[in-house]
Amino acid sequence: MPSNSIMTQADHFPTTKQFDAPLDVQSQEGQQNWSSSFYGLSTERFPEEVTNILLQPINHEDVEIKPDGLLYLPEIKYRRILNKAFGPGGWGLAPRGEHTISPKNISREYALICSGRFVSQARGEQDFFDISGLPTASEGCKSNALMRCCKDLGIASELWDPAFIRKFKKKYCVEVWAEHVTTKKKKKLWRKKDDTLDYPYKEV
Repeated sequence: MPSNSIMTQADHFPTTKQFDAPLDVQSQEGQQNWSSSFYGLSTERFPEEVTNILLQPINHEDVEIKPDGLLYLPEIKYRRILNKAFGPGGWGLAPRGEHTISPKNISREYALICSGRFVSQARGEQDFFDISGLPTASEGCKSNALMRCCKDLGIASELWDPAFIRKFKKKYCVEVWAEHVTTKKKKKLWRKKDDTLDYPYKEV
């Protein structure tokens, strides 16, 4: 099977599998090959007006909590902050290698480029449960890499601060008993105080 083909049966995957043709982006004169370049890394600070946007305190209404208690900022919020700071077209994600696939997971390295400069690099990953969900999982992998890259710009840095996490959960969140509507099994789950649990759980 050609190296750039995607297998159609999950049980055909080995433990790990890389696909896509090797990245070989030829740089044009005056342009960078972002599949490998670190051009502009730490050469100078971004303008103050950009920095103020990137380091703006997080809005508590934008923060979400997963049932296991993990706080996160939805991926679209990161994109809006980047668009506000650099303008649409002023930033982008560049693949830094091929996708790597295991039977239930896909991952890939991406670099965040802002104003024509390399900013950060991270590996995004996403689980999937059926081979038909692989295209959607590849998008989730890209989004995950974006959020990880944004840490180096200070965006939503509070979400990595244990003191902020404890205070936020105490003020805005609550842990409740929930029941699975099908299995009837009960477990404790987290939610925001002004929110409700999602299917298939209901609060008891």
